[in-house]
Amino acid sequence: MCGIVGAVAQRPVKDILLEGLRRLEYRGYDSAGMALWDGQTIDRLRRAGKVQSLADAMDSTPLAGSVGIAHTRWATHGKPNEKNAHPHMAGSQLALVHNGIIDNFESLKAELVSEGVTFSSDTDTEVVAHLIARELKTTAELREAVQKVVGYLEGAFALGVISADHPDQLVAARKGSPLVIGVGMGGENFIASDQLALLQVTDRFMFLDEGDIALLTQENIQVWNAGGEAVEHDVVRYEHGVSAADKGEFKHYMLKEIYEQPEVVAQTMAGRISNGRLLEQAFGADAAAVFDQVKQVQIVACGTSYHAGMIAKYWIEDLAGIPCMVEVASEFRYRKVVLPEGTLLLTISQSGETADTLAALREVKSRVLASLAICNVPGSSLVRESDLSLMTNAGPEIGVASTKAFTTQLVALLLTTIALGRRYELSEAQEQSLVSALEGLPQLLEQALAMDEGIQQMAQAFAEKHHALFLGRGTLFPVAMEGALKLKEISYIHAEAYPAGELKHGPLALVDKDMPVVTVAPRNDMLDKLKANLQEVRARGGELFVFAGCADTVKAEEGVQVLEVPAVDMLLEPVLYTIPLQLLSYHVAVLKGTDVDQPRNLAKSVTVE
Repeated sequence: MCGIVGAVAQRPVKDILLEGLRRLEYRGYDSAGMALWDGQTIDRLRRAGKVQSLADAMDSTPLAGSVGIAHTRWATHGKPNEKNAHPHMAGSQLALVHNGIIDNFESLKAELVSEGVTFSSDTDTEVVAHLIARELKTTAELREAVQKVVGYLEGAFALGVISADHPDQLVAARKGSPLVIGVGMGGENFIASDQLALLQVTDRFMFLDEGDIALLTQENIQVWNAGGEAVEHDVVRYEHGVSAADKGEFKHYMLKEIYEQPEVVAQTMAGRISNGRLLEQAFGADAAAVFDQVKQVQIVACGTSYHAGMIAKYWIEDLAGIPCMVEVASEFRYRKVVLPEGTLLLTISQSGETADTLAALREVKSRVLASLAICNVPGSSLVRESDLSLMTNAGPEIGVASTKAFTTQLVALLLTTIALGRRYELSEAQEQSLVSALEGLPQLLEQALAMDEGIQQMAQAFAEKHHALFLGRGTLFPVAMEGALKLKEISYIHAEAYPAGELKHGPLALVDKDMPVVTVAPRNDMLDKLKANLQEVRARGGELFVFAGCADTVKAEEGVQVLEVPAVDMLLEPVLYTIPLQLLSYHVAVLKGTDVDQPRNLAKSVTVE
């Protein structure tokens, strides 16, 4: 949550910071603010609302300076108003931005209040600013003061700190929240929550490890680990072009990212398959030795990634014939977990910084055979802390509602399934058949996108609805869950998903003319049973919206709208049938006039509990 950006340079940095905030706004958009050292004082400007509110305010209240920090907020402690917006200050000498949550802020605040400190906000963050200011009374160096204060803090944080007494410095610290350093070309360096924020000024980045503290000046970057020892980190180049973070001709990032799926699915497979076979080295140099020992798989993920994991369970148990468990990370990390010998821990995350998923990995890493991360960000914490990884190569995903991340995760998980399956029940001929089907998937996704006009018309029926029910069977049940989640996220329509066979166990009571029922109905072994479930809905006056594998098998009639989905190999149905559900949610949200890319109360990356 929250986005932070900072700069120390020889040139004015206001516009750099403001553009960085715009690129980070997917992380939170409750308020925004900036603080700059102008050569004499630290000037601060904050506004409630989106980054544009801050930009408008700067037209009448300009800020100037070559050292500064900025923040776009997703509110945790304190209402989303101006007084709680970052940066927070201790007097006029020190300013700080923070992404994360300080768990013990109440006791620290009480201690400071007893010493006569007055607070101007309701946030946990302001505590950190006052603690650093207190340390600077007895500590000459800003970095040392920050390092001492970090030792008092419990929780998760990424910090950016500037001080009028150290005007040539920017100090950064991270624990549990992402932070990268942008390495400038000379005379300038930067920090940000995400590489995207800094692509305007650099394509070279340094990733901080857990517990690191960094001191940035115009010419130098120094890093110390949690033990206070000086360390060096590699500088890596950003793999995608700057244009990858632009909307191009599309009205919304979400629509752009939906339409990118044929291309990015192909990228997920690129260099991983050859001559009809999977290349296992894509997972890492030690992958083959690890896969040889796997006896079962434990999948841990959150949100959309959890739905991908649910589908992977069907695949792994079907094609490999070994046990696979799937659990939401926020539950998994807080209970006693039994992990038999030979367990592969498989984590899934778009950002690689999801707090609960990271915590789950750290909790059980020493008790599993190995850990494998399916992720979209190569330098993320999840990737760096896992034994093996497979990048989805989806490119930046800016829309808060995940689309291309999900489908590329599914492809990556199917590749993982092949790697495991070839050691058990998957024959070489089956593998070649599956790889062939995967190679044809991008073209099928293009055909699914061609359904857009029909889906747009279908969406008209949802504009005045307040509830919806999504049904699916087998691997299409998690797809139904993902469809319901998308509708909830961006249109604010209450939606639930159920296995179609569970209708008579409760959900049927909800069905009436005001409860549209969305169903994914591929032409597979479960179709006849699903059609019976649909008849139960129609008998009770429910309105059906069916995405069918064959229009002849589910016929359109009064109260039943049917759109035909291209024929596809049964194993790939979850990938293909996701596309129309994404488009349906998008068009409903547009009709309802919601903020598609930045839905209320949400942020892209959940880096706090």
